[in-house]
Amino acid sequence: MATELLALGDALAVPSVVCLWAAVLLRAPAALRSPQQRGLWLAVATAAAAMTLNLPAVVAHAMRDPAHSHAVGLTRNLIGVLSAGAVLYFVAAATRGRALQIAAWTGTAVWLAALAVLDATAPAHGTHTIPAQGDPVPSTVYWLLLIAAHLIANTVCVALCWRYSGRTESRALAFGLRLFGLGTALAGVFWVAFLAKALFGSTWAMPAMPLTMNLHGLLRAAAILVPTLFTLRGTAADTATAWRLWPLWRDLVQAVPHVALTKPRAGRLLELLWPPVPRNLLVYRKVIETRDAILILGDYVAPGIPELAAAHVTVRGVPEPRRSAAALACVLKEAREAKLAGRSGMPGPAAQWVLPAAMQTPAEGTGLEDEARFLVDVARAYGSPETTAFAP
Repeated sequence: MATELLALGDALAVPSVVCLWAAVLLRAPAALRSPQQRGLWLAVATAAAAMTLNLPAVVAHAMRDPAHSHAVGLTRNLIGVLSAGAVLYFVAAATRGRALQIAAWTGTAVWLAALAVLDATAPAHGTHTIPAQGDPVPSTVYWLLLIAAHLIANTVCVALCWRYSGRTESRALAFGLRLFGLGTALAGVFWVAFLAKALFGSTWAMPAMPLTMNLHGLLRAAAILVPTLFTLRGTAADTATAWRLWPLWRDLVQAVPHVALTKPRAGRLLELLWPPVPRNLLVYRKVIETRDAILILGDYVAPGIPELAAAHVTVRGVPEPRRSAAALACVLKEAREAKLAGRSGMPGPAAQWVLPAAMQTPAEGTGLEDEARFLVDVARAYGSPETTAFAP
């Protein structure tokens, strides 16, 4: 069992480091612009650097020369302490604790200096290690100080990630905090095992430690990619909504062209691949322009058409949840044809009654999402056989 755990941990070493660096590079532009994200990004970047120096291939290469093995080991440990300090800075930034931010960087600088002094004053040595037999290299105090830095930072981070993930209303932030907290907890387990080894010579948990550390890397990479994944999901949802709205929007804008902020593209695919407005405003503009066109076409609704449309969709067996959207689609079909035929608009009781009633659900809903959802139902009904068959 121990051999299998060790092999699995070693197999995850390279994927974990690759995922960490990919996440660090992808999130760098946003993180460097945002003080709140900077500490989290730095914590993951320094963890990626430390884990890179701990890759089996890097360690094997360094072990060929005692000077190299010492330099790699010391650098890895110092970067690890810097990562712990960045974790504390992230926690301080998240809680808006200015004093804690200053304490995090001051403590990190003191800890780094203490480790460097302990290493420099220790007897001549090679790689930093805690052997199964004999004293830790370079010293027990060095390792206890190193382990303490990680355990303090990890404990504080896990506690506050758990606390604030339950308070935030942002699903992306809550999910990211939980992933980061879980990864940090695994790193804490890793250092607890090293503490047991340094103090009591306990090695029973060591075969699982590479797996624990590499899972920690994967979870931290996932944590900082959560905003990117939520953005991609939102972009995909917006693209799907714009795609479904396009046929209705196109027909209405043809009848009422002045509602469009920009000239429509030649086709639906081109509209999505090369939107005439910023991509994050694409659905917003489609919804606003469609709604404006609907309100203008209300002047071209002949008396009695709303009642006929409602009766028509009922007779055609349209289910109740979709009946309002289907009735509005039938009304819009007739109003559009009247507008294109050059008939004069006739504001009156019919127009004032049907369109506000049909649009009541999105207008009194929670905002753009509800309105877009309703208009997607109208667009779906607009191209259906029930609407095509409506001929009052």
